[in-house]
Amino acid sequence: MRVAHKALTATLAIAMLAGTAACGSSSDDGDTAAGGIYYLNNKPEIADSMKALAAAYTKETGVPFTVQTAASGTYQQSLKSELSKSQPPTLFQVLGQSGLDTWKDYAANMSDTEIYKQLNDQDLALKSDDGNEVLAVPVVTETYGIIYRKDLLQKYFELPNATIKDVKDINNFEALKTVSDEIQTNASALGVKGAFASMGFDASSNWRWSTHLASIPLAFEFAKDNVTKQPSSIKGTYLKQFKNITDLYLKDSTVPTSALSGKTMDDSLSDITTGAAVFFQNGSWSWPDLVSGGLKADQIGVLPIYTGIPGEEDYGMSTGSETFWCVNKQASEESQKATKDFLKWLITSDKGRETWSHTMGFTTPFKTFTGEYATDNPIVKAADEYQAEGKKNVQWAFLYDPSDEWKTNLGNSLLEYAQGTSDWDGVKKAFVDNWATEYETTKANQG
Repeated sequence: MRVAHKALTATLAIAMLAGTAACGSSSDDGDTAAGGIYYLNNKPEIADSMKALAAAYTKETGVPFTVQTAASGTYQQSLKSELSKSQPPTLFQVLGQSGLDTWKDYAANMSDTEIYKQLNDQDLALKSDDGNEVLAVPVVTETYGIIYRKDLLQKYFELPNATIKDVKDINNFEALKTVSDEIQTNASALGVKGAFASMGFDASSNWRWSTHLASIPLAFEFAKDNVTKQPSSIKGTYLKQFKNITDLYLKDSTVPTSALSGKTMDDSLSDITTGAAVFFQNGSWSWPDLVSGGLKADQIGVLPIYTGIPGEEDYGMSTGSETFWCVNKQASEESQKATKDFLKWLITSDKGRETWSHTMGFTTPFKTFTGEYATDNPIVKAADEYQAEGKKNVQWAFLYDPSDEWKTNLGNSLLEYAQGTSDWDGVKKAFVDNWATEYETTKANQG
């Protein structure tokens, strides 16, 4: 993800499963050869909480539990170094499919683990090339879509000339466009400035275009073509639908397109929290900002991002994870079992779930987090409700993006299109042609 994605970056900093015990301790301190656990953690934000959890686990089970936290920005180097030691980490993290591709020789089969069996959506797990083994399980999940103000949308439904009268009827792009256009037309009567909060192109907001919105047509293309690994090229099968939603965001906005280049995430948040806009593309990580803006859970609903792709009615929100657990298959069998047992304890015991969901505040992808351990985030709840209705999650295709440069170029081309200095062919070139270019460049640099 782009550094500019400050809200998601902050959430992912937590999601990287933070800091466990003994920050800075040596990996040789834990006797992993004798069935101990050694967890290499990549973020220190909640090290104290995880340290306490690890100590509690050792006290309850007697299993030695060593944790080392890599310094900020050094996780990959630390992982490479630690995995080469005689007593390597038994538990580590990878960032998406590309991360698994780098470290798959160390990833044990997790098909028999409780943490995999308890996933709400097992399709989120990462598998071996042949699909027969589960090699990585998501640490947390996040979800995004079109957040809306229930109170403002209800005002639209109550308009005498409103074509659509119930949110359940907004289940495809045509319906979304109808509602959005009619809100824009009746903005003054509804007391809003526009249907959609501004989708700015500055660094704090551009990722919503080039990463999250672009992921929707990619996800459907990958599903259609059964893509399960980063492809060397793409077709742009649903670029027409990408244009549909882009045009809608630009036309039915709180601000003219000429102002979007400098609009920030704070501007967009202000639009939705003050009631200037009805719709706001963002995700579960934005809930604290919405609360800070004065909104309450019963004011918030979420729609999937509809673009006009055939069959989109059968899908819910875009849900996934960037951070995945792997159990080191090159550790001793005793330590592998001990590590899998700990992961089971983490998602089934009262102590584990309490620390995970409340002390650490994670949004979990596991069936065991119900009742008092369930999230109170309405954006996450909305995603769960779609899934309970039988809707499929839209996968996070941006995990396959070939480079940050691809996203930067795509964002720039969309801004030029919005400002009228280039046409949609420029977007197509940045989307399709530049994918192949960046894929080759990235592979060459890695080689």
